[in-house]
Amino acid sequence: MDWRDTGFVLATRRHGESGLIVELLTIEHGRHAGLVRGGQTPKRRALLQPGNRVAASWRGRLSEHLGSFDCELIDAHAARFLDDPDRLAALSAASALLLAALPEREPHSDVYAAFAGLLDALTPDSDEWRKAYVHWECGLLAALGFGLDLASCAVSGTTEDLTHVSPRTGRAVSRAAAAPYRDKLLPLPGFLWRDTPASRAEIVAGLVLTEHFLLHHLLLPQGRSLPEARERLTDRMRRPPVSGMLGR
Repeated sequence: MDWRDTGFVLATRRHGESGLIVELLTIEHGRHAGLVRGGQTPKRRALLQPGNRVAASWRGRLSEHLGSFDCELIDAHAARFLDDPDRLAALSAASALLLAALPEREPHSDVYAAFAGLLDALTPDSDEWRKAYVHWECGLLAALGFGLDLASCAVSGTTEDLTHVSPRTGRAVSRAAAAPYRDKLLPLPGFLWRDTPASRAEIVAGLVLTEHFLLHHLLLPQGRSLPEARERLTDRMRRPPVSGMLGR
């Protein structure tokens, strides 16, 4: 059994004295693992950094076996984030969520395309990558069947002054309708339902919002918890920006 595909490296772990088990997000074969023999050499480890796009060849005796990968580098995305801890944290969080939430070997070409778009948005030339990351998590929820409905108020139908989200239904609620139940609802940052700039506090609110639905609708039903990498991203966003890095 063998196939060829294009994929993004999500994670690696040591196997034996010299091998690596590599998790890829591929176009046609979904999240797929395989053994890279000699993967612990410096050259191969540099190639197999999370976020890098590779041309992968998989071979196994039977389709259900782990099999082995042979990978060639296409784009070294990871190198762009090595000197930017915040962007690197976003990449690590996204990779960890894909590992935790996606069924193994189930194709999701839309998720693959969205992850490629996120990597483009994380470029050092972009000032709005934090917004792009929160939107990406909303898209992941939608792709896996748990999309949020933030277009109008679930109570009145208005499309104005939306301020909260129902933690049960994922639907937006306007300020007036939310008033009696404010303590039971999740804050909705403005940038998620209209195209506005986002403060750091609003980014954190967005992460708290998506975290609730990721945890309760995708992860807990599978007996999984929120990945530590995702928790670290929220913690980083809660910290005051470092002087000289306000636009990064």
